[in-house]
Amino acid sequence: MKKLAVLAMTGLLCMALFSGCGTEEDADSSDISEEQQEISISVEPIEDLAADASADGTDNHEGEAQSDLTGEWIDAELAAQRPVAVMLGNTKIAAPQYGIGSADIIYEAPVEGSETRLMAIFQDYQNVEKIMSIRSCRHYYIDWALEFDAIYAHYGQSYLAEDMLGQSYVNNLSGLEGQLSNTMYFRDSSKSAPHNAYTTGEGIAAGISIKGYDTQHDGDYESHYQFNTDDENEITLTDGEDAVIVQPGYLVNKPWFVYDTETGLYERYQFSSAQTDALTGEQLTVKNILIQVCDWYTANSDTGYLDVETTGSGTGYYVTNGKAIPVTWSKESQTAATRYYDAAGNEITLNQGKTWVCVVQDTYEKNITFYAGEEEFSVQ
Repeated sequence: MKKLAVLAMTGLLCMALFSGCGTEEDADSSDISEEQQEISISVEPIEDLAADASADGTDNHEGEAQSDLTGEWIDAELAAQRPVAVMLGNTKIAAPQYGIGSADIIYEAPVEGSETRLMAIFQDYQNVEKIMSIRSCRHYYIDWALEFDAIYAHYGQSYLAEDMLGQSYVNNLSGLEGQLSNTMYFRDSSKSAPHNAYTTGEGIAAGISIKGYDTQHDGDYESHYQFNTDDENEITLTDGEDAVIVQPGYLVNKPWFVYDTETGLYERYQFSSAQTDALTGEQLTVKNILIQVCDWYTANSDTGYLDVETTGSGTGYYVTNGKAIPVTWSKESQTAATRYYDAAGNEITLNQGKTWVCVVQDTYEKNITFYAGEEEFSVQ
């Protein structure tokens, strides 16, 4: 076992779940070392991604385009559509979340009370039957949603986010907005508030229509991630650290990911058991894990609200196919995409598939741990 410094997103997270979030009842509110420089990205023939190629070597992707979120080939009209980013509670009472298995990217970051909150980004949101439980905005999530030109859905907000949500370039759908209540947002009587707010694909579409937001990317929109293409083999980090099990190091939900060699995916666990989608009962899985270490401070000692530095630069890790390498990250502005670079300074290429981004406070990066095998790991 070898612990790697990657800011365990633990400090002061989201314990204030029942204190005031705006007017809502929801209160949640570099350098790489010389040792790391020896690690680099390699490409090996794990799996032929050109399964859709025709016999003459040309592709069969007529009418399709690569998704900006996963790099996978999808309907071209869907690929041109702006995604929706939805805030989800991640307390034990809120789990399991509904519809989360349909998300293409999941951001996990600390909030007050040493808990984490999730932001699930959906490309094909119209076909999601139910998304729950929807929680309030924390201002730093807005910066990440803007990176994908996403429409941002939330149920209330902390006071720190109010000015940002009022900016014209932030297209948001708030459950506290009267014209959206009962049209886009609903309550599930099987759970208590504030953990029972939900929406549907139809509700999201209706909310977007009410607000008059554009549903298509502008012509100058640039893709966020850099993915491998169909004529490339899967990326393997052959010189990286063994990462069969990955612990981001969060204190309350204590999550971990386990690599499945048969599927090539990481299975997600938290609260001592598999994390599932309540709609399907299926465990959440992702192809890529990005760990991003960020500076932070307590913005308000009374509420415990945090301020996580989303811009500037820092360190982290890229994890895929059972290996991890150190990376540096850089984000030039609130709306700019976060870019991740390997030890040689090259922007990393992700494998096609879903990605989980773990934002970890730099104070707790020592809690991030990679394990070479299950025999070294024990559930806490």
